[in-house]
Amino acid sequence: MKIVLMEPLGVSRDTLERLSGSLTAQGHTFTAYDTFSTDVEELKRRSSGADVLMIANHPLPGEVIKADPALKFISVAFVGIDHVDVEACRAQHIRISNTGGYCNDAVAELAVGLTLDCLRNISLCNDAVQAGKGKAGLQGHELAGRTIGIIGTGAIGCRAAEIFKVFGCRLIGYSRSQKQAALDLGLEYKDLDAVMQEADIVSVHTPLTPQTRGLIGRKEIQEMKQGAVLINTSRGPVVDTEALAEALKKESIKAGIDVVCYPSRGQ
Repeated sequence: MKIVLMEPLGVSRDTLERLSGSLTAQGHTFTAYDTFSTDVEELKRRSSGADVLMIANHPLPGEVIKADPALKFISVAFVGIDHVDVEACRAQHIRISNTGGYCNDAVAELAVGLTLDCLRNISLCNDAVQAGKGKAGLQGHELAGRTIGIIGTGAIGCRAAEIFKVFGCRLIGYSRSQKQAALDLGLEYKDLDAVMQEADIVSVHTPLTPQTRGLIGRKEIQEMKQGAVLINTSRGPVVDTEALAEALKKESIKAGIDVVCYPSRGQ
């Protein structure tokens, strides 16, 4: 089989050679590209004739998938697969695997870290010091005692809730189904409007699906408290970007965002 790693994974060449050695020893070919590309023609060139493609979090359009009739399997070194044209894969009976669960702690801790940065103005204070200024107007606020709204109580959402609880926060949440792990933490499930209205910090942890695209829209953002914080470590299109930008310009809320945007896919 021809196996192609379409983009770098942040591991050394020596590690790649060691891990791929067992594949080449069995007669397979392994090619690894050390640059990123979102150009469709370049992606077609890289994937031409491949039986297996390995990618991380860069888009794999249907046009590229359809151009390779030999393709049988796509291995995604990432939690989500929304950047892969799943319908094109189904049409060609191509299997997809992902790496769910590998970064539960990392993403949950990042959500809490972004929250602390927004509340305590850590980055802004650092910038002020670097510029030789004081901290006037940058007084921070404590996380303890705040109400946290968890949107999506899967593994990452529950882990984030667990950490927030250690800080002494009240937990409320919204999800398509209630999780016992969240209930055991004392999280109180509410409808989305109630969470947006009551929470001091809203932390988004949903996958990107047709149902969650635009879940946090203009109405939901406008429902947030003055000075509330919106944290998004899930996917960009879950939140209405234009509505968020408007709220940030008005300084009605703060936000901590960790998403990669691909304009061609709206992400």
